[in-house]
Amino acid sequence: MTTQIENNIIYSAFAATVERRKDHAAVFYLGSRFSYRKVKDLADSFAAALIDCGVKKNQRVMLYIPNSIQWVVCWLGIQQIGAVAVPITPIYTPHDLNYIANDSGAEAIVCSDTNFGYVTSVLATTDLKRVIVSNVADLLPWWKRYFGHLFNIIPRGKYKLDAQTYSLRKLLAQYQNQSSKSSGSVTEGRALAEILYTGGTTKFPKGVPFTHDLFLVSADEQIRMSEPIIPVEDNVIMGNAPLFHILGQTCSLATLLTGGTLILQPRINLDANFDAIQGLGAKTMIGVPALYRMMLEHDRLDQYDLSSLKYCFSGGDVLPVEVGKRWQEKFGIPIYQGYGATETCGGVAMCRTDVANPPKSVGRILNSKKVKIVDAATLEPVATGDPGELLVSSDYMVSSYLNKPEETAESFVELEGEKWYRTADIMSMDQDGNLYFVDRTVDTIKHKGYRVSASEIESVLQEHPAVIASCAVGVPDERVGERIKAYVVLKEDIKGITGYELIKWCRRTLVSYKVPHYIEFRDMLPKSKVGKLLRREIRSEEQRRKET
Repeated sequence: MTTQIENNIIYSAFAATVERRKDHAAVFYLGSRFSYRKVKDLADSFAAALIDCGVKKNQRVMLYIPNSIQWVVCWLGIQQIGAVAVPITPIYTPHDLNYIANDSGAEAIVCSDTNFGYVTSVLATTDLKRVIVSNVADLLPWWKRYFGHLFNIIPRGKYKLDAQTYSLRKLLAQYQNQSSKSSGSVTEGRALAEILYTGGTTKFPKGVPFTHDLFLVSADEQIRMSEPIIPVEDNVIMGNAPLFHILGQTCSLATLLTGGTLILQPRINLDANFDAIQGLGAKTMIGVPALYRMMLEHDRLDQYDLSSLKYCFSGGDVLPVEVGKRWQEKFGIPIYQGYGATETCGGVAMCRTDVANPPKSVGRILNSKKVKIVDAATLEPVATGDPGELLVSSDYMVSSYLNKPEETAESFVELEGEKWYRTADIMSMDQDGNLYFVDRTVDTIKHKGYRVSASEIESVLQEHPAVIASCAVGVPDERVGERIKAYVVLKEDIKGITGYELIKWCRRTLVSYKVPHYIEFRDMLPKSKVGKLLRREIRSEEQRRKET
């Protein structure tokens, strides 16, 4: 398989696709169809509006909105003027919003009206100067907006427009047919296109900067994995993965660079997803393992015809064999797996559709990537079939985190004159080149496909006045990968503190998927001779409990 890139700039690649596919459906959003021509017109208008609002080339623009046609339009408009997109989850609290705004240096933000209060609460402590507010139904036909508001089924938040606060819908109307204002911004492939934030072992999310050429090579390669089954221009993708996540970008959004069609919903609603697959003839579905399990266990699954699906892909975590087997029996097609990371711009390995993939394999190494499996302590290669830490390199790879030299030194190493990313995942590879996940070496928790930092949870718990020490681990759960359990040591003179109170405390700061599900109180926690917390001992204890 060869990578086919016509342009080294994201917006140029999209514009070239528009020339071929003008009136073809680019996006279906909440049942409304948007052609390639329409999406480009909206993106051009948004680009012109950004320039008039004072946004310049290389400036950071945050996207704090859910999956939607607005997200696509804004992201493309940002790319057109050579600015840098900073997409984040719309469920972030002011705590994370404030940190990422400052870490990225963002000066503008597109937010949903329901999050406007969070944005205004951090304006005084960040460099954010321009706020563009959008409602989830902004670009839908007037009658959908009317009835949605009439029957109170469209969420709305209060906001007030001023000299630095704009309505997205009004901007797009005002700058309609004014795209020429945004022309002439020359960007090269090595220029920064966006910054995605990922969890890990640190207290705060880490910014991963992507260049245009890295994104285009990775996205094109991954979106074409299903090409032996479905021609890329005929593909209709049910994009369940969030667009602020690399899985949603390279395996869903990327179809707009090859001529396919993307189906978007602002949040996961299984009946709505089933209806969209059935009604729009989706041929591809993207999701995490937990979503496939939820679908199989849904009471009304048999009421829908999902026979249009030809390619189903699972990423973000290891797919349980039992889920894959049930899916194959139910629908007669496999769920293809893959392995990747934000730092590698998505896929490192993916299961091919033209060969038989062994059970539990996450696929074979993609052409754009090189890997080594090494001893984690010495970085020396291990024998074929033996487990070791996976290292990844590529021609356009990320080589550092944003503003984090210590974490960069830990995660990126130079070997034989090349830069390699240390995934901190223990993997093995058989003689045929199939890759298998074995274990994680770092203190991250995988919940619903998200990488959650154990130290971030511990830091929040230890800010509670009653807590002297804490330890967070992942407890295996077949539905969501791992659930979060925290062990807590209270100060000696503290009485009456409950686990529920500590969970409420965490909810004040942490985004919902990072909040512990269980709290267990201890008199002490295991530590090494030098005082380092031994999370591995806690994890081993949990494993023994599960086995008894």
